[in-house]
Amino acid sequence: MLQKKKPMNENEQIKPDGRAIDLFLAYLRNQRQVSPHTLNNYQRDLNKLQSFCQQQQISEWSELRDHHIRSFAATLRHKRLTSRSMQRNLSAIRSFYNYLLREGKAQINPATSVSAPKQKRQLPDVLDVDQVAKLLAIKADDPLSLRDWTIMELMYSSGLRLSELSSLNLHDIDLRDQTVRVTGKGSKTRISPIGRFAIEALRQWLKSRISIAKHEEQAIFVNKNGTRLSQRSIQSRMHQWAIKQGLDKHVHPHMLRHSFASHLLESSGDLRAVQELLGHSDISTTQIYTHVDFQHLASVYDKAHPRAKKKKAN
Repeated sequence: MLQKKKPMNENEQIKPDGRAIDLFLAYLRNQRQVSPHTLNNYQRDLNKLQSFCQQQQISEWSELRDHHIRSFAATLRHKRLTSRSMQRNLSAIRSFYNYLLREGKAQINPATSVSAPKQKRQLPDVLDVDQVAKLLAIKADDPLSLRDWTIMELMYSSGLRLSELSSLNLHDIDLRDQTVRVTGKGSKTRISPIGRFAIEALRQWLKSRISIAKHEEQAIFVNKNGTRLSQRSIQSRMHQWAIKQGLDKHVHPHMLRHSFASHLLESSGDLRAVQELLGHSDISTTQIYTHVDFQHLASVYDKAHPRAKKKKAN
């Protein structure tokens, strides 16, 4: 005698196995050595996909096809996710399915042919040369002020990311060669030059650091307790210094990196060199600074060209 199927309760809803996501994240962490921030984003994005599969009664990852991914992307758009967030989400799915393909857990990558709406590229906010000079005109008369001044000089001098700067160790700096060894995204390393102002700041800070840092601490920049200074602390201190120095905009670490790139490109016009110094793997990422430079040129044109000047109102 056939038994009737028990009705499925809410806790028994069909969905793909979450262990595949866990194994994929472990692969990213151990083999690809991606950052904790990236791992959190991938986990969040793939959990959204799993919830979508649950709603659609899809029980296996191998069942997904491109029309499912398009439908999933439509739900993201309906939730008013930005184009950038949607692109990141779809990128996470593609990477996940590339992993499943290698493991023999899927036959196709359903996200390959699906793309997010094109994002309107936001131009980075930069400080002009005078604003940078105003920010860096710090009276460094105590160890913490000296440390903060050195941080900002080095960020602007070498175009470092916040994560790159906070992870610097003593052996990464070569004062004689005036270079810094930087570990960037994907654990890629590059050697960047350090300008003379930042070199002088580093010399002063390293002398002062001895009285603060714990004996075995290798971090160049330490807090008052002698341990590595956190990224959040760097952001907070820079914001406070911008207010103290009288700047009328919210200053954050990446703004100094943007300013470094913009000012260097404006002076040299060498996009490839700027790409190398920033550690960009794709030159299209660097090309946004050509638009920033053009904005500057357009502003100069508007103010200076006889046929561009607006007539004064009578």
